[in-house]
Amino acid sequence: MKVGFIGAGRMGAPMVRRLAGAGHHVTVLGRTPEKLTTAIELGADAGGTPAEVVRDADAVILCVFTDEQVRQIVLSDDLLSAMCPGSVLILHTTGNPCTAEAVAARAGEFGIGVLDAPVSGGPHDIAAGTVTVFVGGDDDSVQRARPLLSSYADPVLHVGPTGFGQRIKLINNALFAAQIGIVAEAVGLAGRLGVDETTLLRALPHGSGTSRALESIARVGSASGFIAAVGEFIGKDVAVVRATAADLGTDLGLLGGAIDAGLPSAKGEGN
Repeated sequence: MKVGFIGAGRMGAPMVRRLAGAGHHVTVLGRTPEKLTTAIELGADAGGTPAEVVRDADAVILCVFTDEQVRQIVLSDDLLSAMCPGSVLILHTTGNPCTAEAVAARAGEFGIGVLDAPVSGGPHDIAAGTVTVFVGGDDDSVQRARPLLSSYADPVLHVGPTGFGQRIKLINNALFAAQIGIVAEAVGLAGRLGVDETTLLRALPHGSGTSRALESIARVGSASGFIAAVGEFIGKDVAVVRATAADLGTDLGLLGGAIDAGLPSAKGEGN
């Protein structure tokens, strides 16, 4: 398939490499000589403008950092008008479900399918082809995009209509952040009981209290070290889920308190 790719950064670059390795023809947005070189190293071509990247593409993948960037590129800069009718736009950015729904409503005017497909995992998971993707969208668009997504994701989970990939991902991240907070509280309890953190983190992953968050913290060796490493990314997603919950007339409940315990920088209104 012909693929246009915008956002070949920390998460996007291994996706491009996997897509090219699976035999897809990938064109990456590369406005500078450095970006052009990177595209070639990844096995892709480079286009100097978004219109050049998406022209004649069967699918366009957007993997930028923020919801605002998605709105700017797709809606304000009118990326959709440069895409082919019958193509599919895949949004990997974690954001507000309302953004995906707004993009889908606009894309329908051009005969373009839209999938909100946030990922759970990191660049190493993408490189291994084992990152998880939560996909929201119609059945036809999902089936057309599945060969691309399966190049770097396993499992690819179709969780509902457009916007539901984001809902599942935001709940996932709220739960993960809450688990980090609980582990941080457990480390504090250990200190009060005279148990050192290294011993605690070596033992707990083998018990019934384990979780992916605990296992990740144990690999790093300390709760504070892990929080320092992931705080920016988790904090961004927690801010989005708080705002989304407020938009939908709810809040995070007890999850919010657990998140605040481990990620005080992620505190916000509506706790």
